[in-house]
Amino acid sequence: MRKYTLINIRACVLALISLLSVTIHSQERRAGGFDITRGLETFADIYRQIDMYYVDTISADTALRWAIDGMLMEVDPFTNFIPISQQDEFRASTSGRYAGIGAMIRAMKDTKRVVISEPYQDCPAARAGVKAGDIILSIDGKDVEGWKVEKVSENLRGEPGTKFELKVERPGTRKPLSFKLVRENIKLPAVTWYDIIEPETGLGYIYLSQVTDDCAREVRKAVTDLKAKGMKSLLLDLRDNPGGAISQAVEIVGMFVPKGSLVVSTKGKLPSTCYDYLTPDEPIDTLMPLHVLVNGNSASAAEIISGAWQDLDRATIWGRRTYGKGLVQAVRDVPYRGKLKITTARYYIPSGRCIQAYDYRHRSADGAATHLPDSLTREFHTRNGRTVRDGGGILPDSLIELDTIPTMVTDLYYSDQFFDYVTDYVKTRPSIATPDLFSLSDEEYEAFADAIAATDFKYNGRSATMFSGVRQMARAEGLMDAETRALADSLEARLKHKDVHSDLMRHRQYIQPYLEEEITNRYYHESGSMQLHIRNDKEVRTVKDKLQYTKN
Repeated sequence: MRKYTLINIRACVLALISLLSVTIHSQERRAGGFDITRGLETFADIYRQIDMYYVDTISADTALRWAIDGMLMEVDPFTNFIPISQQDEFRASTSGRYAGIGAMIRAMKDTKRVVISEPYQDCPAARAGVKAGDIILSIDGKDVEGWKVEKVSENLRGEPGTKFELKVERPGTRKPLSFKLVRENIKLPAVTWYDIIEPETGLGYIYLSQVTDDCAREVRKAVTDLKAKGMKSLLLDLRDNPGGAISQAVEIVGMFVPKGSLVVSTKGKLPSTCYDYLTPDEPIDTLMPLHVLVNGNSASAAEIISGAWQDLDRATIWGRRTYGKGLVQAVRDVPYRGKLKITTARYYIPSGRCIQAYDYRHRSADGAATHLPDSLTREFHTRNGRTVRDGGGILPDSLIELDTIPTMVTDLYYSDQFFDYVTDYVKTRPSIATPDLFSLSDEEYEAFADAIAATDFKYNGRSATMFSGVRQMARAEGLMDAETRALADSLEARLKHKDVHSDLMRHRQYIQPYLEEEITNRYYHESGSMQLHIRNDKEVRTVKDKLQYTKN
């Protein structure tokens, strides 16, 4: 954690008390001023006594950051203090821009090193020849062994135009490789792939990963390109889109509804937080059928797009219920060049509903935010009179249920062994088929299963672990008689996993698509893996099939 320059504990206390006195005087004019004064004075005294009497020395930075984080944690998960050391990362997450080499990195669980997991297309790392699987040894002569991912990332980023040497170990090579890299301004695309995915019906597809600054321009270009290729209807994929800028969401909505349409209203405590957002430009097309895919990770501005189109009866929403984030944040300055991202308003989409699902002011006994039950939601109506409800996110017009993915598949996907296998696969194959044609043969998948089974890959048998706990509890409660013990032994034996190879073959239908996408990413980057992913995607396939059925 970054230390504030030239501030010791006592100076922090004096500054805090000074700040409190200003706050107290401003708050005393309001009802409850005495309670505020009492609480702040108590806090300052507790802080002073911890400094003087606590058995261990606690730095001012640490204690005050605990206090800040503890207070904000009780407010809501979207209100955060951002110290100067974290602001580059924050700006990158909201804008999609940063200065660096253009590569994703990850920690290797079985080593003390960080590895390149994906060099982005047409960025400095990829142009220099850095590859996924390269293990980072040093950055500008500094050995990075034992460094966390965050520290490595911080050292890879820097001012545009600055040069440094990156030394890596590449599996299969005898000597380390060195690259002379120049940091550049990196802009990650929000639209990662688009194309006509159903030529017979002219169904276009756009994947929007996040509602970052200027993403509306990317969506507009994709729509224009697809219309030129004969698009007759559009599927906008907002699954796993965490949201972002309201203004960009409004522009995207406005591409398909008349200029001046109300998209969203914000309402907060101050007049400056109350605002109606209207579509600013003439639309591209107000008649073309629109379809939107969402899931439980579609949030915030992604919910504004899908919710506004639903309320305006402009699109059919497919998938699963969205996250339910109906809160708006603003970024404000705080002393010592810090930033405070703070919730300032709730937003309301055209029908007048707020889709906020969680109540952070009334928590359950364990401290968790309560979820608004469906029975307490209220009815609203779309432009054509259809019933929609507030609270609980956006409920799709057409629900799509997904298969439950075995936990082993997730454990495998994030394992070092899976990553290393793909690195070895790529090392021996200079090229593969294009994403629309690539697939693994039976022999290749069998070789993959053999290779993983020969490693020390382990996965968590969660059902067996949970059953063991139930069994211990039953024994402690005196319920484990001979008959129950025999049943428990039989069930426990069934829950125990077979050997790794057998499980890999048994779950092939789930594992092989992930493996093919990871391999394709190494050759064709994210756009290539997205193209292959859409080919296997059950939800996209469901939309295509239902639209084809409707057309026929």
